[in-house]
Amino acid sequence: MDQTSGATMFSATVVPESGLDRLSSILGVLSDIVWGPFVLIPLLLLTGLYLTARLKVLQIRTLPHALWLAFFRRTEKGAEGDISHYQALSTSLAATVGVGNIAGVATAIGIGGPGALFWMWVTGLLGMATKYSEALLGVKYRERDARGQQVGGPMFYLTNGVGGAFGLLLGTLFALFGAIAAFGIGNGVQSHEVAGVVERTWGVDTWITGAVLVVLVGVVIIGGIKSIGRVTAGIVPVMCIAYVFAGIAILIIFVGDLPDAIALVFSAAFTGESAVGGLFGSALLLTIQMGMARGMFSNEAGLGSGAISAAAAKTDQPVRQALVQMTQTFIDTIIVVSITGLVLVVTGAYNATDADGLDGAVLTSWAFEQGVGGTGTLIVAVGVVLFAYTTMLGWSYYGERCLVYLVERLFGVRDEIVTNVVVYAYRVLFAGLLFVGAVVEADLVWTFSDIANGLMALPNLLGLLLLSGVVARETSKYMGIPNWKDPNAHVITDVRGNGGWRPAD
Repeated sequence: MDQTSGATMFSATVVPESGLDRLSSILGVLSDIVWGPFVLIPLLLLTGLYLTARLKVLQIRTLPHALWLAFFRRTEKGAEGDISHYQALSTSLAATVGVGNIAGVATAIGIGGPGALFWMWVTGLLGMATKYSEALLGVKYRERDARGQQVGGPMFYLTNGVGGAFGLLLGTLFALFGAIAAFGIGNGVQSHEVAGVVERTWGVDTWITGAVLVVLVGVVIIGGIKSIGRVTAGIVPVMCIAYVFAGIAILIIFVGDLPDAIALVFSAAFTGESAVGGLFGSALLLTIQMGMARGMFSNEAGLGSGAISAAAAKTDQPVRQALVQMTQTFIDTIIVVSITGLVLVVTGAYNATDADGLDGAVLTSWAFEQGVGGTGTLIVAVGVVLFAYTTMLGWSYYGERCLVYLVERLFGVRDEIVTNVVVYAYRVLFAGLLFVGAVVEADLVWTFSDIANGLMALPNLLGLLLLSGVVARETSKYMGIPNWKDPNAHVITDVRGNGGWRPAD
């Protein structure tokens, strides 16, 4: 995607000459509306700000303890659920730490300029409170499906928490858009970027890569969330650590230019400098739009997807799992995205798109190459493959859960055999469409993903605002108990009596 084609996601497009161009033009207009200055961007910012204020900046106050829970105290004894704290987090990380952290950041900065990174940071910091709220509600309102598995997510807390016909409408819309979005953010975009980088690095035809992905993803997702959790728990830490250390090495090499690069990120965030939008107003808007859109694509805060994996965790305490899930946004955006973005800026790679036709993962690869030579190209190539692979695994589960909700709740079918048929059919379809994503046009895949993500986020963000009181009360109640940091203290509904704290009747 070059700068001109990428900008069409947020601006008017020319009259198309073919059916594919016509479809791309229509999707571009829809993306303009969803990600315009009057719909999703203000809703994302206001929701994040409101939850941050209502939770008293919880994402900063409790971050050290949340990281300890996630990486050192990974389980709760005797708690209900299908996977551990850490497996739920790694599944969530697997779904979010994908090509958005490599190709998505490059697209945002290549089109929106260095200032787009600042708006990705804003999305991440505020998104930590959003992600926390989503996960808390996901665990609190989870249920068991026809197969006896713990299931939850926005479709359940919108339906059961908001309640009534309006809650059912919001839950249905989320599940519908979520099932569709899985084929964009978690399928087509990922396989397309993998196929492209494998072809450029090793000369393998895209259709071959697509066929291999069908097999590699299919053999894992056929085993469901437990299989996905085991695989992602092993891959995610290795891939994140390797990529981050490589990025840090490049920043050390360019350490003399780092202060100026950081200053440019902050100044361009409010001037639109180097964005391709033309005049100051349109350039600034493009900077904000690209930063927000790619920020959400990367960390998924506001999409509600992380709440789906959180609901499968072995926990008896919504707040505790919410703290664990919150760390995903911190790792994804504040660490991994920052590394990619700063490498792009400090090496000057963001300016190379016009002259050299670089975009997406290729642009990031070029930036890494400036620091560590051919090794940088290999690091990005392997990073794209592993990041995208785990994202496919995580999103296959998200889409599957949304579809099962529609079957069981909307159509009233709660039969184990029917549910199994739906689940396995979805898994086969998801794996098969990876081949399609590997060979189609990049613009179409990215724009479709932006629209699907936005439509998925709208009912979820509205529900978070409506249920913010529940989040605040659960948080206050849990953290008001003296032993709240004890991971084996099951205090979901504790009350205070004469003898101290005790479980409510």
